[in-house]
Amino acid sequence: MSWLILVSSLLISISTAAVLGGALGLTGLIMLHFQADGATGLAVTAVWNVFTDFTLSAVPLFILLGDILLASGISTRIYNGLTPLFHKIPGKLLHTNIAVSTVFGAVSGSSSSTAAAVGSVGYPELSKRGYNRPMIVASLAAGGTLGLLIPPSLSLLIYGATQNVSIGKLFLAGIAPGVLLGLFFSLYLAIVDKVKKGITPDDTEDVSFADMIRGLLQIWPLPILIFFVLGTIYLGFATPTEAAGLGVFISLILGFTWGDLTFPKLWDALVSSTIVFGAIAMIMLGTQILAQAVSILGLPRELVNMIGDYELSKYTVMFLIVLVYLLLGCFFDGISLLFMTLPITTPIMMSMGFDPVWFGVIVTILMEIGMITPPVGLNLFVLVTIAGREVDLGEAAWATIPFWFIMMATVVLFTIFPQIILFIPSFY
Repeated sequence: MSWLILVSSLLISISTAAVLGGALGLTGLIMLHFQADGATGLAVTAVWNVFTDFTLSAVPLFILLGDILLASGISTRIYNGLTPLFHKIPGKLLHTNIAVSTVFGAVSGSSSSTAAAVGSVGYPELSKRGYNRPMIVASLAAGGTLGLLIPPSLSLLIYGATQNVSIGKLFLAGIAPGVLLGLFFSLYLAIVDKVKKGITPDDTEDVSFADMIRGLLQIWPLPILIFFVLGTIYLGFATPTEAAGLGVFISLILGFTWGDLTFPKLWDALVSSTIVFGAIAMIMLGTQILAQAVSILGLPRELVNMIGDYELSKYTVMFLIVLVYLLLGCFFDGISLLFMTLPITTPIMMSMGFDPVWFGVIVTILMEIGMITPPVGLNLFVLVTIAGREVDLGEAAWATIPFWFIMMATVVLFTIFPQIILFIPSFY
């Protein structure tokens, strides 16, 4: 009966175009009232505990950090500084999109922010030079997903805070997969440029070693910001929340001195980050109510018992969970998907013997896949808009398919060799 109420209430409320957080919360309240003897007061306790959690206060700070970097034009300086490194490699400046997304992701933590920041610089520059426009958008969309995986990552932060997993270990666990994904994306760009004409222009621009060094020196303040955001966490000097606060402070200094930040731009960044966090907070509120109902009614335990009755192997269970994430990723953005699924998927995966740090990274990659999967595919929408509709959504989605398969292949790779994810955190 509980499952019937859960599924039917969600379908009805979402089909009426209700706000997702409201739909989730209403479903949880209905279940608590009718299935848990009117224990709706427990929902208030659950929401209070989450919204007074010190660790989760890092979420709005990291969102603000990304918006400040975007407003200050620092992404432009990073892009111009790294561009000379890739002129002579097959794929040429398309690699810049991946490299800059990786670097920007190391201080942003948001996929859509990374895609917007790098795309606003990369698309006009490369389209002007004659690069294949759908491929520009595809490389930017794929590169933008690295913002969710390269630490600091909003998804890993939320996963760790809500599932009681070490955020320091999760951030360390995201490094190797994030770098590997970036390398795989660049390898594909190099191969497709070799086998297919028209991807990159036949330019003869000569770039010397001195140009490369000057470009790298141009972005010298960036390691300072990365240290204050990540180094302080890994060295044990600061909690994730304190590191996020330090990151915002340093980004303000760099924005006003090194970038083009002004007080009107800072105000716009504050407004933008407030709106984004407000949307996330609404989903978080609804999810916590639903999670409380699901936990009290023992629905995850029922699923675990059912899996035991059918004697499904741990990898069969994982395959089914991956399918669920891929399906839901077509309709929900990554953070919404994370909040919706973790109350059920995490207990199941832990009962199957999977490592919680490993699962956090796998879930994040599956969320990344959703960011480039229509009809939602938030990164695709952001970049198609930035491109001024010169590339339509269908063209962008088609060009992004190879990157989709690359990410799916990495899920398989990390399942077969989990130590790729767990090796670095083992030293923490």
